[in-house]
Amino acid sequence: MDIVGIGSQIVDCTRVRKLIDRHGEIFLAQVFTEAEMRYCNSRTHVTENYTAIWAAKEAVLRSLGTKWQRGMAWTDMEIRCERGRGAVAAVGGATASLMKKQGATSFLLTMAHCRAFATATCLAVKGDR
Repeated sequence: MDIVGIGSQIVDCTRVRKLIDRHGEIFLAQVFTEAEMRYCNSRTHVTENYTAIWAAKEAVLRSLGTKWQRGMAWTDMEIRCERGRGAVAAVGGATASLMKKQGATSFLLTMAHCRAFATATCLAVKGDR
C-alpha cells in the first residue's frame, strides 16, 4: 500500500449548528447524503456528528490535493460510519474522477469530535490494504 496524500480538517460545531438553524434542509441536502442525515439524526450529539462528517469530506478532498471547487458536489462523497469498521469514505462524480487521476484506490479515515470541534484525517492510498 502506498500513500497518495494526506488531508486533515477541523471544523467548529457552532458554525455548523448556525448553518443548520439558518438554512435547514437546504443546507443539509447540499452537503449530506440521505444516509448521512439518517445516521446523524439517530445519534445523541447530532450537530457534532454532522460536523465530523463535514470535516471528513474536507479531509478526503485535501488527501487528493484539493479543496472543494465548482463542479464538485459535497454529496459525491459519502461518509459511512459502520460499527466495528469505523468511518469509510465512498466517492462518486468529480471526486471519483479526481481520485482516479491521483492514482488513489481507497481511503483510510478517522474522525473525532467534542462539543466544540470535530476533526478528521484521511489518507488516500493505492494498492492493497
